[in-house]
Amino acid sequence: MGIVFRQSLNNSIVTYAGFGIGALNTLVLYLNFMSPKYYGLIQVILSAATVLNPILAFGVPNTLVKFYSSFENNKVKEGFLTLMLLLPLVLMLPIAILTFVGNEAIGSFLSRENPIVRDYVWHIFLIGMAMAYFEVFYGWARVHMKSVFGNFMKEVFSRVAVSVLLLLLHFEYITVEFFVHSMVGVYVLRMIVMKVYAYSLHMPKLSFEFPHNIRNIMVYTSLIILGGSVAIVLLEVDKVMINQFIELENVAYYSVAGFIAMVIAVPSRSMHQITYPLTAEQLNNKDWASLERLYKKSSLTLFAIASLLFLLIFLNLDDMYTMMPKDYRNGYMIFVWLGLAKVYDSILGNNNSILYNSDYYRAILMFGVLLAVLTILLNLWLIPAYGLDGAAIASFSALFIYNTLKLAYVRWKFKMLPFTTETWQVGIISMVLGVGFYFIDFPFHAIINIILKGILITALFVGLLYKFKISEDLYTLLSRILSILKR
Repeated sequence: MGIVFRQSLNNSIVTYAGFGIGALNTLVLYLNFMSPKYYGLIQVILSAATVLNPILAFGVPNTLVKFYSSFENNKVKEGFLTLMLLLPLVLMLPIAILTFVGNEAIGSFLSRENPIVRDYVWHIFLIGMAMAYFEVFYGWARVHMKSVFGNFMKEVFSRVAVSVLLLLLHFEYITVEFFVHSMVGVYVLRMIVMKVYAYSLHMPKLSFEFPHNIRNIMVYTSLIILGGSVAIVLLEVDKVMINQFIELENVAYYSVAGFIAMVIAVPSRSMHQITYPLTAEQLNNKDWASLERLYKKSSLTLFAIASLLFLLIFLNLDDMYTMMPKDYRNGYMIFVWLGLAKVYDSILGNNNSILYNSDYYRAILMFGVLLAVLTILLNLWLIPAYGLDGAAIASFSALFIYNTLKLAYVRWKFKMLPFTTETWQVGIISMVLGVGFYFIDFPFHAIINIILKGILITALFVGLLYKFKISEDLYTLLSRILSILKR
C-alpha cells in the first residue's frame, strides 16, 4: 500500500492545511467579521449547491474513475473522455432553464422562514455547476494517479479566497452583498484552474468513437447520480432544512459544530482520493487478495487516526467553546453525534470504492435512496421537536443505518469484513483514554489546557499503537520519524 499511503499522507497534509485555514475562517473570521444571519446564508447557499452538485455532474467523476483503466485502445479512450465532458450538460442545461423560468417559485420555497434567501437562487445553481465540473476535472487527474494538486484546489484554494474576502469585508473594502456574489467567482475560478491542470496531464481529442460498452456506462452514470446525491443528502441536507424551520442564524451555529466534526473525516477523504482508482483497478483485474488487504489496511489506519482525532476534540471541547462567542457555545452534543458518525465512517475504509466500482452498485444505490428519504423524514420530525440537536441526531441515525447496510452488503457479496483483531485493540485504547481523560481538567488558560491535554492524549495513544505494532502503515511511519529524530 506504498503509493496509497504516500499520496494519502500528502493529501492529508494538504487537506489539514485547508482545514487549518477553514478553522481560521469558521472559528475566527466569520464569527467576528460577519453577522450570524449572513454566515447562515452563506452556509445555506453552499449546502444547497453541494446537494445540487452530483445531479449536475451526472455521475461523471465516479464513471470516469471506474471505466478509464478498462480501456486499452487510445481512440476508444478518447471517445470515452469526450463522452465524460459532454454528459454533465444533459442535466445542466435543463436545470439552468428551470432555474430561469422558476426563479420566483424556487426562491419562495427556500425563503419560507428566512426571506433573505429569496434573492440567491442563481448563486446556488452557478456554484453547483462549478463544483460539478471541478469534480469532473479532478476525476480526470485522479485516473492518472495525480490527486494532490486537485486536493489542494479543493481544500485550500477556496478557503484562502474566503479568508481574503473576509479580511476585505472587515476593513470595509467590500460589502457583505459583494462577498456573497464573489463566492460564485471563487468556485468558477477554481473550476477553470482545475481544468487547465487536468488538460496538462492529458489534452482531450474530440472523438465520437464511443466504447462498445456505452450502454453499461450510461446505466452506471445514471444510477451513480443517486449514489452521489444520497451521500450529499446525508451530509448536507440538514443545513438546508434548518433554514426551512428555524432562524437562519442557527445554520451558522450548527455549521461551526459540524466543521469541528469534519476534521475527523480528513484522513478518510484524503485516502479516498487514491484508493478509489486503485480499488477500481483491482476489481477490473479481479485481484481479490489485494482488494481484501487494502480493505482491512485502509479501515484500520483510518479508524486509528479518526479515533485519536475524536478524543482530542471531544476531551478539549469545553475549552474550545470558551474561546468562541457565547451564541456559538451550544454545539457540544451536535459535535458528539456528528463526530461519532465520522468515526464510524472511517471504519469502512475503502468500502465505498468497492461498492461503486463493482457490479453490485445498483442494489446499494437503492438502499441509499431509501435512506436519503429517511434522512429527510427524520429531519422533518426531529428539527421542529429538538432544534439543532435534532438535526444532528437525524444525521447520525441515517449514516449509522446506511454504513451498516454497506458493511453487510460487502460481507455478503465479497465475503470480506474490514475488522481485524487490531480494530478491537484500537477501540479499547480509545475508550480507556476517553474515560480516563474525561475527568481531568487543568486550571490554566483554555489554550494551555488544550495543548497539555492534547500532548498527553497523543503521546499515550500513539505510544500504545507503536508498542503493540497495531497498524503496519502507522508503525512504519512512526519508525521512520523516530529514526530521523535519533539521527
